[in-house]
Amino acid sequence: MNGTRLVTCSARCMRAASLQVSRPLANAAVAQRCEARWFRTTATREDIDQAAKYIGAGAAAVGAAGSGSGIGTVFGSLIIGYARNPSLKNNLFTYAVLGFALSEAMGLFCFLLAAGILFAF
Repeated sequence: MNGTRLVTCSARCMRAASLQVSRPLANAAVAQRCEARWFRTTATREDIDQAAKYIGAGAAAVGAAGSGSGIGTVFGSLIIGYARNPSLKNNLFTYAVLGFALSEAMGLFCFLLAAGILFAF
């Protein structure tokens, strides 16, 4: 709907520019009115869209902080578990690497979602 209005206004402005040879004053007024209307709606709409894009990307990037705290928790628990029972070092380290990978994957998904919001829309 919004694009149709812009196309219609642009077509009207192009028609006014092509007829400007025969009636310069009337066509200049139509072109100026179309240009002013196009600038106001588009600038406001683009500002709102840009602000929404930044807010959405920021909200998506908050998940990276959760990923960082998850990684810290995983390795902190590894140290505590190793201190309590050193004989389970290999098993504990395997579980810690798995927890690290899952937590890091969630952080990367959040980062990719934020980048997708910023650059794809």
